[in-house]
Amino acid sequence: MHQLTLAEIARGLADKKFSSEELTRALLARIHQLDPQINSFISVTDELAISQARAADARRAAGESGALLGAPIGHKDLFCTQGIRTSCASKMLDNFKAPYDATVVSKLAEAGTVTLGKTNMDEFAMGSANESSYYGPVKNPWNFEHVPGGSSGGSAAAVAARLLPAATATDTGGSIRQPAALTSLTGLKPTYGRVSRWGMIAYASSLDQAGPLARTAEDCALLLQGMAGFDAKDSTSIDEPVPDYSASLNASLEGLRIGLPKEYFGAGLDPRIADLVQASVKELEKLGAVVKEISLPNMQHAIPAYYVIAPAEASSNLSRFDGVRFGYRCENPVDLTDLYKRSRGEGFGAEVQRRIMVGAYALSAGYYDAYYLQAQKIRRLIKNDFMAAFNDVDVILGPTTPNLAWKIGAKNNDPVAEYLEDVYTITANLAGLPGLSMPAGFVDGLPVGVQLLAPYFHEGRLLNVAHRYQQVTDWHTRAPNGF
Repeated sequence: MHQLTLAEIARGLADKKFSSEELTRALLARIHQLDPQINSFISVTDELAISQARAADARRAAGESGALLGAPIGHKDLFCTQGIRTSCASKMLDNFKAPYDATVVSKLAEAGTVTLGKTNMDEFAMGSANESSYYGPVKNPWNFEHVPGGSSGGSAAAVAARLLPAATATDTGGSIRQPAALTSLTGLKPTYGRVSRWGMIAYASSLDQAGPLARTAEDCALLLQGMAGFDAKDSTSIDEPVPDYSASLNASLEGLRIGLPKEYFGAGLDPRIADLVQASVKELEKLGAVVKEISLPNMQHAIPAYYVIAPAEASSNLSRFDGVRFGYRCENPVDLTDLYKRSRGEGFGAEVQRRIMVGAYALSAGYYDAYYLQAQKIRRLIKNDFMAAFNDVDVILGPTTPNLAWKIGAKNNDPVAEYLEDVYTITANLAGLPGLSMPAGFVDGLPVGVQLLAPYFHEGRLLNVAHRYQQVTDWHTRAPNGF
């Protein structure tokens, strides 16, 4: 049963081939048996999962139906879950049990999903490799010596290893799409504001967005359907009707205009990845798409702009973790200043401290105009580039990452090298656009992803293109050895 997709699980439950409780128990046993190899979970919620599965079975027995009713999933460990540890993979929140459910969690619970556990991640979602977690690095199921990507590496590794069919994740600069690419999954970052951020522990509030990680575009459509929608509790949530994402999956690609930015294919891109991107373009052309070269001239400024804006917002958001109200508190502080300094110094890891310091510096008197204000101006230019491009094309296609998954520890002493792995993904966050990564092949046994970007609120278009591509390719069906 562990090889079933969400769509196949929905059909199996509807046809009474198995119950949600049977499926849940089988996957929990698999997690306990196999997850020690990859470390993709921080908490496994056996009791909650079984009780939710029984409730889902009872709802089906009473005549209720639904694509997600009884479907097992996992939540990235920054979504608050009532009564269950929500740690953000940090020592700072190791003892924190959320008193409420995040909107994403409650919406999916209402749809009938079963929570198998909370997945590992980079601490406070800061990282591109899932190595900064207080609970240890996550290993890539395709090769245990390599990273699965971050910060949603736990969700990605768990789905890739067939420990569960799908999981929630978040994307601040590529943290859904990059791990999807490095583990051969489909991952979708929706338009900013499409999915509520309420109850999602913040890293960078103007960039963070929740979305689904699954094996197929069809499954991402099902999960996004349950997650999306306006939320009055989130001031950044947008009151926009949510379409039926599954309804347009099989729409024709005849005449679809695909833009290939020339800036994507310069120095820094592994030529083997470039070849697979071109191969995916040819498959889409066979399906009727038309391809043209475009330009995103301000893309070169995206990384420096992002690494001013995101740390600035992080320094503000993380100031609440001070050892006073909740979370980690140092022992025997001599005064309030000592309490602040030692609680934060002992509770936060190195990468989180680095970004807080960069952000505080960028926002400080005398530097705000030189750094933060300039970064926001660049952000507007990047958005304008996309708006101009979408006058000529329907979607933009390119590599998700410039390189293959690197070995664990290879970039620990060079954070900038790790930041550069986000070069193709962060522009979508800066502009607030939807983006999707889909499996496109393998190099040396490691997965490669292709990224698609679309105008605001056109998630259905991205899912349609990815689904049609997956109907004529089999990259998304392959599983790592041993899983």
